[in-house]
Amino acid sequence: MKKHATAVWNGTGKEGSGYLSTESGSLSKSKYTWATRFTDAKGTNPEELIAAAHSGCFSMKLSFVLGNAGFTPESIETKSTVTIENGAIESSELELKAKITGITNEQFQQCAEEAKNQCPVSKALNVKISLKAELI
Repeated sequence: MKKHATAVWNGTGKEGSGYLSTESGSLSKSKYTWATRFTDAKGTNPEELIAAAHSGCFSMKLSFVLGNAGFTPESIETKSTVTIENGAIESSELELKAKITGITNEQFQQCAEEAKNQCPVSKALNVKISLKAELI
């Protein structure tokens, strides 16, 4: 399986702008600029998309890990916060809240840790990945 996305950039790094599009059409010429990356300006940026990919991948992997352990999650909510410093992504912090009937906290923590280590996006990132997992 292969998936693709396209980025187009026009102009200088700070004054220019570009757009991102994905194969699925979920993003279609979504604008990004220096300001959307490095300030609170409205718009998307590569780091936000990495955070979305990491939280989505981790959540799905956790669902598979839980299923293999005999549990069916009622809900899994994961927030990923990607930190960029000195021109490099340094970390991804995963914050997980899940509702799962019949699981102990120890079992849950083990499953969450396995998912963190085994999800494809975690494997692709060469950064520190932390996990805070909470049963609700």
